[in-house]
Amino acid sequence: MNASVGVRTTLLAGLAAAALAFASCGGGGGGGGVTNPPPPSGGGGGGGTADVTISIIAENGNMSFSPDPATVNVGQRVAWRNAAGAIHTATQNGGSFDTGSLNSGATSAAITMSAAGTFAYHCSLHPAMVGTLTVR
Repeated sequence: MNASVGVRTTLLAGLAAAALAFASCGGGGGGGGVTNPPPPSGGGGGGGTADVTISIIAENGNMSFSPDPATVNVGQRVAWRNAAGAIHTATQNGGSFDTGSLNSGATSAAITMSAAGTFAYHCSLHPAMVGTLTVR
């Protein structure tokens, strides 16, 4: 294993631990609302069937999430699919979910939204790339 893969694996393991800690706190729009955050994965994939899939897109040089805002019901499962050419993430601002790095064409593991609220998220690799998920 080369050093960069080891560092990346360690970083992703730390992000997963942080996501689990935040998710276990419960709550609404801030740091909770996810009952099973996905384990970060280098390529994404797996994790069950999503009720809603949010696309990560790049159009005319703009990177974004679609739909944005997205709306789901409590109990629905959400995944993100990277339809752009670059690696992206969907990382909740409070840390309750993080897809990990998703290669082009990859889909994250589905997560179950367990509490109502508004969840702002971003791409950790491209901080100006933001989205909102409303759970009702």
